[in-house]
Amino acid sequence: MSVMATNQIAPGRLELVREFVNTHELDRHTDELSGAATTTRWLEARGLSGADGLLPEHDRERLVAVREALRLLLLANNSGDPAPERALRALNEQSTEAALGLRFDADGAQLVSSCGGVDSTIAELLAIVHDSMRDGTWQRLKACLADDCHWAFYDNSRNHSGTWCDMSDCGNRAKARAYRERHRAHRKR
Repeated sequence: MSVMATNQIAPGRLELVREFVNTHELDRHTDELSGAATTTRWLEARGLSGADGLLPEHDRERLVAVREALRLLLLANNSGDPAPERALRALNEQSTEAALGLRFDADGAQLVSSCGGVDSTIAELLAIVHDSMRDGTWQRLKACLADDCHWAFYDNSRNHSGTWCDMSDCGNRAKARAYRERHRAHRKR
């Protein structure tokens, strides 16, 4: 896994969502959810429910679907575009399958799942997203706009204008590419 600057760490439980999205590193061609064993290890290392023993392939695919739908939402957070319908549809399907519901107690209300295994993990991740949308931290969780990156990062910039996970890498490549395109267009005139 890439070592990113600590200023990209999301606050509180939202960091788990950032880590979850970053289980797939496009630039390094690695995926911590690529198989049942690696997915189970990732879940267990974070104290998340998976399955007793090896994770069934269907459950691993569900986790990957949630991860990629969340990545699309984070790209939308960065670009300012509306959330893609396919991402919303995938998350709605998974929240229904995870039996995510509202539970009240003496301290208020929270989103929970009465299910176990992967349903419980999906419910926990989606509850964190819900809470961060309510507390205003969600819009700062973004995915890098570089096509070969899409690393999830928490935008700590004062004006919420962070675009790339790392200015010295993705940002410089994007600026150099834009510079070359401008000069190429200028020479064609």
